[in-house]
Amino acid sequence: MLWYIDQASRVSLHEQIAACVRRAVTTGELVVNEQLPPATELAEALSVDRNTVLAAYRRLREEGVVDFRRGRGVRVTASAPSTAPMEQAVRGLIDVARRHGYNKAEVLGMIEELM
Repeated sequence: MLWYIDQASRVSLHEQIAACVRRAVTTGELVVNEQLPPATELAEALSVDRNTVLAAYRRLREEGVVDFRRGRGVRVTASAPSTAPMEQAVRGLIDVARRHGYNKAEVLGMIEELM
């Protein structure tokens, strides 16, 4: 599911929305020039304030993931993020876990607990 937020999460709602977009771009669910839903429409669908969605869209614009144009809406840009930083972080985590003797179940348990 492209749009998912957890109201009980410690992560702010606008950051959760921005993360949904980043992930969809890196996985190809959203492609260059694809238009995102209008802030009012997405806010209603997610049961959040419109300003929360606008904050997410502004953050993504600052990162170069989307662009705003009056009359064109919010669209994915050509400079969308790659999965490389995430893959690098995961590989680093796996390396540390192996060096310290953690197994897969223990690492996944830690991740679930912290997320």
